[in-house]
Amino acid sequence: MAGLHTMHTDELTGDLLGAVSRTFATSIRVLPAGLREPMAVAYLLARTSDTIADSGAVTTDVRERRLDDFAALVAAGTDPARVAAIQADIQPSQPGERGLVAALPAVLGRFEALPPRDLAETRSLLATIIAGQRSDLVAFSDPRHVTALPDARALEAYTQAVAGSVGEWWTRMGCRHFGRYSDRAESELVPLGSALGRALQLVNILRDMPADLRAGRCYLPADELRAVGVEPARLRDDPGSAQPVFAAWSARARRLLDDGRAYIRAVRPSRARFACYVPWRLAEQTLDLMERRPPLATAQRVKVSRGAVRVTLLRACAAALGNWPWD
Repeated sequence: MAGLHTMHTDELTGDLLGAVSRTFATSIRVLPAGLREPMAVAYLLARTSDTIADSGAVTTDVRERRLDDFAALVAAGTDPARVAAIQADIQPSQPGERGLVAALPAVLGRFEALPPRDLAETRSLLATIIAGQRSDLVAFSDPRHVTALPDARALEAYTQAVAGSVGEWWTRMGCRHFGRYSDRAESELVPLGSALGRALQLVNILRDMPADLRAGRCYLPADELRAVGVEPARLRDDPGSAQPVFAAWSARARRLLDDGRAYIRAVRPSRARFACYVPWRLAEQTLDLMERRPPLATAQRVKVSRGAVRVTLLRACAAALGNWPWD
């Protein structure tokens, strides 16, 4: 991993980024160089904080401390002692995530070398994401028991913190780096970017609900579950009882994806359209699969096939050139 300290953007997006997310690696790789670097670095750092927060091999207290260390690194720059503490405690089983943690000094170096305005905006974004992840750790501190978020406001706040904020940041960066990002005003586009980010996160939450329940996490609101006669504590044994609430939030994700479609249609640069279309379309397909085979009723994880991903990439090429594929 020592060579990563001198990596170029293409190496970073092609190797490290590709090891932790093929979909976003594809999206980011098509962006212009000036935008590709901050997008790649921001994703890698956000994925690092997510890896810390989800490190089930260590206690919640340790994860909170390491998230605090990571927040300090993002806010104030590289501190070898904090990096060493993270690398000592966070040792993921997934090879790509292990490489990500090992490469933390290199990624932080690329982060600190961003142009000042990009650095300031990305630093603010990461602070928001880390705060959302830390609140998540506090909310689900005891994996022995299933805990649900209290209400819809809490779920909406979480998806905004960890994903809606990314859509807003992406829009501001696009408007600055592209000469003509959209015919719509930035103030009109930012809420649509937020909706796209929240849609992607909500689809992930719904898809991963069986695994989250095994870990004691339920993102469906407790008050909505109780309204249909379901106590969160029983969901491990009877996850299907949450299906009415699950279906309501699937519909919510669908509405947010509709806003995401409006966002992509409003974006002008073909590279940006391609980059946004790929995750949007895969999320839409995942929702379609979940409607046909609800994840609460099967042990098999819902996943878009490789063939469908290849078709999505071809469709993205058409969507990058205009709105006629939708029309």
